[in-house]
Amino acid sequence: MSSKLGLNLTNYYSINFDLPKRIKKKIVFVIIHYTGMKKESKAIEKLCDIKSKVSSHYFIKNNGEVLNLVPDLFVAWHAGKSRWKKLKSLNQYSIGIEISNPGHNNTYKKFSSKQIFSLIKVLKYLTKKYNIKKQNILGHSDIAPNRKKDPGEKFPWHKLADKGLCIWYSLSKKEIKIKRNYKINSYEEKIFFNNLYSLGYSRINGIRYKRNRINLIKAFQRKFRQNLINGKIDQECLLISKKLVKS
Repeated sequence: MSSKLGLNLTNYYSINFDLPKRIKKKIVFVIIHYTGMKKESKAIEKLCDIKSKVSSHYFIKNNGEVLNLVPDLFVAWHAGKSRWKKLKSLNQYSIGIEISNPGHNNTYKKFSSKQIFSLIKVLKYLTKKYNIKKQNILGHSDIAPNRKKDPGEKFPWHKLADKGLCIWYSLSKKEIKIKRNYKINSYEEKIFFNNLYSLGYSRINGIRYKRNRINLIKAFQRKFRQNLINGKIDQECLLISKKLVKS
């Protein structure tokens, strides 16, 4: 992989994975995480510590170096309790990538250009090798909105989209101006949530409980409307959801 893509790749194995190997065609998702820890070295230690019960397949350091912690065909422990479409417990269907970043509970910061460069290289390799669709490149908060915020609103999804590695949309400044903070009615609210379900967000995280509803909206906003995360659906959010369904 490193020779093919020109990556600075280091094998640094974690023992935190399930046996036996899975078949290649079972890998259909890539889940992107941040570490949420102040020290990068401590995050790597945790992902390799059997007591932590967490791991990932790849780890991207601040300097862009990529660590291969778990071989692709083994199930790493990164997604936890999760749902997407009709699937749950996404560890068995996915490859997990941890990116070094202190996260929301510490000094959450922008991801470095070197990290994103390496991530794009890894994603190009994985999507080609396992025939993973761009719709299935997800964040941890997409599949677990009631528990997780990562990779968060500072993660540049649009840069992945520019390389064909995730879904995205286009809005003009005029559309943003006339749509943002304008209320929707109950019928439009149903359309918004149905659009999210069509994208893959789980219905179990939907409108039954108010807290779940807000968490789901915020997960959507952290990815697709990053400069205003308020847990409220407005005409802008509705329009974005419509564009994404058509993408």
